[in-house]
Amino acid sequence: MQQADLNLTGILDHLLKGHPVEKNEIKYLLGLSDPEDTSLLFEAAQNVRTRYFGNKIFLYGFLYFSTHCRNNCNFCQYRQSNTMLPRYRKTQNEILTAAREMTDAGVHLIDLTMGEDPEFYSLGENGFNHLVSMIKIVQNETKLPVMISPGTLPDKVIVELAAAQVSWYACYQETHNETLYKALRQGQGFKKRLAKKQLAKSLGMLIEEGILTGVGETLDDLADSIIWMRDFSVDQARVMTFVPQAGTPMAKTTPQNNLMELIIIAVMRLVLPDRLIPASLDVNGLSGLKARLTAGANVVTSIVPPEKGLAGVANHSLDIEDSRRTLDHILPIVKACGLLPARPEEYLSWTVARQKTLIRSSAKKG
Repeated sequence: MQQADLNLTGILDHLLKGHPVEKNEIKYLLGLSDPEDTSLLFEAAQNVRTRYFGNKIFLYGFLYFSTHCRNNCNFCQYRQSNTMLPRYRKTQNEILTAAREMTDAGVHLIDLTMGEDPEFYSLGENGFNHLVSMIKIVQNETKLPVMISPGTLPDKVIVELAAAQVSWYACYQETHNETLYKALRQGQGFKKRLAKKQLAKSLGMLIEEGILTGVGETLDDLADSIIWMRDFSVDQARVMTFVPQAGTPMAKTTPQNNLMELIIIAVMRLVLPDRLIPASLDVNGLSGLKARLTAGANVVTSIVPPEKGLAGVANHSLDIEDSRRTLDHILPIVKACGLLPARPEEYLSWTVARQKTLIRSSAKKG
């Protein structure tokens, strides 16, 4: 135990001083389980967050506008072959109404998410004209940065969205172990998904990467993902605990508790100190927010307005229609953690500064 404490103290001190960390050290942190050790890890993560972001937290509105999907991901309740789940496809007016409500409530970004909806994807590049138009209208109406999470868009569409100054592109790999990836995302190219992120990044878009935990991954896999995110220089790094869903091949998977997700959040904060790391409401709802903020997250995501017929991802309806994913319920928890919501202009300033940093870095490499 004394040796473990010494190793932990040394690794944390190394990271707090800004030194690069090796894979074996990342694995060591990911393998922590003793409450005293994890408490030290979370404390270090909070200190790093304060160093880079002060006590400010960013807030993301979540708008899942189409739950139709052509894919059959084994982990996802929205997989094409799941006939147990009702589907919807929101109209442009419904999307705008929800986006305006979230904007008026005080979110800093609108996250526009959909499955790989066959209505768009079956028509190739030309099938996305309405999508691009809708995103531009949301940007114009809300005056907020927009994140798009629409799957592996055709290259031409990514170019169009970058030209329209869409700030963020999210396209989660879920894991960077190719064998595990194939088991999770059947029939979808591992390298193709990576290439979409690379293209968006090269066009000046900020990138969110995401991984799942509780799907059969090892500590090696998790460490490799964190290293990949560091080396790719992702701008936002997300982790979510897998929630088994009816109507999927992984429905009977034994659920994992949330400790690993919290540890990954903390390790991400230490390895990616100046990046955005979400505390998602999608896994445990409002009841899990404090723990994720305590682990070092600095973004509250999956804020969903009630009475709009909108769904979440990991949990279809958790805390949505009873208005618990609104800022009225979220902000008291944020403040109880000693944190405050940033002003919209502070979030915009961060995104602009981040994009400028990436442009300078790209120019040096060129």
